[in-house]
Amino acid sequence: SAVNYPPLLRALNSRNYRIFFAGQGVSLVGNWMTNTASAWLAYELTHNAFAVGFLTFANQIPILVLGPLGGVLGDRLDRRRLLIGLQVVCLLLSAAMAVLVATGQATFVLLLGMAGIRGLVNALEFPTRQSFIVALVDRKEDLPNAIALNSSLFNVARLLGPSVAGALIYFAGPAWCFGLDTLSFVAAIVGLALLRVPAAPRKGPGKGAWGEMREGLLHVRGHRELLAPLVLVPVIAFSGFASTILAPVYAHEVAGGDPRSLGWMLSAMGAGALCSALMLGGRRNTSGLDRWVWQGALLTGLALAGYALAPNLWVALVFLVANGMGVVLCMAGCNTLLQARVADSMRGRVMGLFVMGQGLYPLGSLVAGSLASLWGVRPAVLCFALIAGAAALVYRAGQRGAAAATGPGAAH
Repeated sequence: SAVNYPPLLRALNSRNYRIFFAGQGVSLVGNWMTNTASAWLAYELTHNAFAVGFLTFANQIPILVLGPLGGVLGDRLDRRRLLIGLQVVCLLLSAAMAVLVATGQATFVLLLGMAGIRGLVNALEFPTRQSFIVALVDRKEDLPNAIALNSSLFNVARLLGPSVAGALIYFAGPAWCFGLDTLSFVAAIVGLALLRVPAAPRKGPGKGAWGEMREGLLHVRGHRELLAPLVLVPVIAFSGFASTILAPVYAHEVAGGDPRSLGWMLSAMGAGALCSALMLGGRRNTSGLDRWVWQGALLTGLALAGYALAPNLWVALVFLVANGMGVVLCMAGCNTLLQARVADSMRGRVMGLFVMGQGLYPLGSLVAGSLASLWGVRPAVLCFALIAGAAALVYRAGQRGAAAATGPGAAH
């Protein structure tokens, strides 16, 4: 390519990654629009905080159960073809939801069913996409930057998608969100089709899916530098998103039920997340990244506590920015550490375990909805703040223990 991107964007010098980045960016904005519209519809149809949490649970729980299987498939099959097929399925789901909402036939049960099916697709798509990135960069040293840019892309979408969705819901209705999401998948599919990557050779049955998953688990257990991030990720996934899980309830109870407030809240967290993703993108190596990871987890806990105690929406938005910063420092930092440390032969399976860890998010959604129904939004979020803060301190203690065991300079 004749284009020479600055160091912060150096992964975009790779043609394949540049095309992938553009297509995924459009699709992710549409995805966040659907997430926002679905959460709003769930509360509008039920007026129940538990229903909002359960919808997210239904969408995310397949990732917890099937994430490792997605990693195995990503190691076995041609990743590009697998991703294209999964994007087509998502396109059809969004189109069906747009029709149901536009014709007034949407019910909470239908919304729940669509969320569950999309969750099954995501369980296969997420680890495959994560492990596919390494094939898209021309230089392996650009991989950490590609991971950080992917996180930036996700969080730009998190910033734009909910804002656009909030305005569309207010002025035109939620069906438009699902309709535009349908069109956004076209961009993702076209981008994948344009990639110039060799087809992966099909692998034989080998040890079977369960045997290969077990092999991945044994590999992680024997490498502490992989195990520590994989233990922290599920705890933060469970606790760190309580503020946005309950955002529709918060918007109704604190902001008077204006859908634009929901968009502002989700966008505030997205803005903070984007800041952290750009910070990670500016790094040239993983030295000192373990420190950023535990500090991100601690910031997540402190921000959740501030959100729980905020006297009004505007103060809450400040803490949501900090919440987004903390979550991405921790989660994307762990992703970068894992991708930098894992052997290529184990990449798909380790990323499957990483995605499975993120799958604790739906359990957090379910618990958050339950606690908010019993105690209210603020006490529920405060409980999750304590969990995130404790996880940060435990991770930090583990890093100190590793440094003491191996000598000065061993841990960063």
